[in-house]
Amino acid sequence: MEIILLERIADLGLLGDRVEVKPGYARNFLIPKGKATEATPKNIARFEARRAELERIAAEALTKARARAEQLAELIVTLSVKSGSEGRLFGSVGSADIANAVSAAGIELQKQEVRLPQGSIRQIGEYDVDLHLHPEIKTQIRVNVIAEA
Repeated sequence: MEIILLERIADLGLLGDRVEVKPGYARNFLIPKGKATEATPKNIARFEARRAELERIAAEALTKARARAEQLAELIVTLSVKSGSEGRLFGSVGSADIANAVSAAGIELQKQEVRLPQGSIRQIGEYDVDLHLHPEIKTQIRVNVIAEA
């Protein structure tokens, strides 16, 4: 199925690209989320009329992501959690916990933007956590997991 991308999508294309994807991916994810539209002559004309507006929106999103990345560059988040005597946590620290802690520090962060490639944190210690704020903007923060008093 041929679609027109309404925003930049990693590993797929840029704003305005016409790409071929599987029909289920287009119908179930890209089109309902407003990330793409079907490449019909009517939709192509509608897209070309809105192209400048969509490019402005994409530029604003990139600017906001850069500003958030600068705020997050020096941030160190400390999480106090229950743990056993050997440093193992009772439970784990996941992306939602990290996003909530950063949001509590005054910088907006969604759990979808937090990347934990090795899975949830299950030990006390210091961790570098990747954040994907925008397809072009990636940064890291330091997360200290300490034992609850």
